[in-house]
Amino acid sequence: METLKPTPGKFAVNYGVVLGAIMIIISGAMYATDMALEGVQWPMYIYYLIFPTVIIIGISAFKKQNSGILSLGQAMKTGLAIAVISAIVYGFYIIIFNYLIDPAYNEKILQVTEDTLLSNPDIPKDIVVQQMDWARKLSNPILGSVFWIAISMFFGAIYSLISGLIMKNEE
Repeated sequence: METLKPTPGKFAVNYGVVLGAIMIIISGAMYATDMALEGVQWPMYIYYLIFPTVIIIGISAFKKQNSGILSLGQAMKTGLAIAVISAIVYGFYIIIFNYLIDPAYNEKILQVTEDTLLSNPDIPKDIVVQQMDWARKLSNPILGSVFWIAISMFFGAIYSLISGLIMKNEE
């Protein structure tokens, strides 16, 4: 009986969905506890540690399932796909959240940001107005999701490359 070789896509879907779910849980917790409105960032720092960890674990699991063989290309495919799938899962959540769950939430965040900037006497008012114009443009959930996917791809590529170079073991 012939053994089927694993594909990077299978691992990417599993680990990508898990990583996206972790991000949704973190965002939900920040929303439920008003941490986002208060400017609390430590939950995001946890995600910044979990992101590369899940990518590394996914690539390692692929290598293990592939009889200990891993090329740099396979590592890159697996890691990038994990990053993209997790960002797409989170992007869908952001769109659903902003259009169905709490459509006014972005405006609340923008108002808190503007109040914080205006309370700083070192920042000129015209600079605050410019920054808030950009923040309003970038707060669109669809644009934010696309941006999140791009950022995830960038960091996913970096972590995949590093992991692939370390774990590479070709026939």
